[in-house]
Amino acid sequence: MANERLYIVAYDISSPKRWRRVFRLMKGYGRWIQLSVFQCRLTARRRADMAAALELLIKREEDHVLIIDVGEADRVDPQFESIGRTFETVRRQAIVV
Repeated sequence: MANERLYIVAYDISSPKRWRRVFRLMKGYGRWIQLSVFQCRLTARRRADMAAALELLIKREEDHVLIIDVGEADRVDPQFESIGRTFETVRRQAIVV
């Protein structure tokens, strides 16, 4: 897809029930990297949809979501140091619905 950007989304959710809801939501937007961290390739529209859905799930006074814009998905080559299991950056792929 054209105009996709790469995002790292990290969250700290105080309620286990809300954390599970956020986790399930995020699985629909990107690749799970670590416990509360996802790597996402998103268009502006999908990014806005994700942020709106997160707003509905979290409690602003208790939870925190950090969305880091890494840059244009096809132009950026983020460098990660991974200790332990192998880390793979998210690549564009077809999804059959």
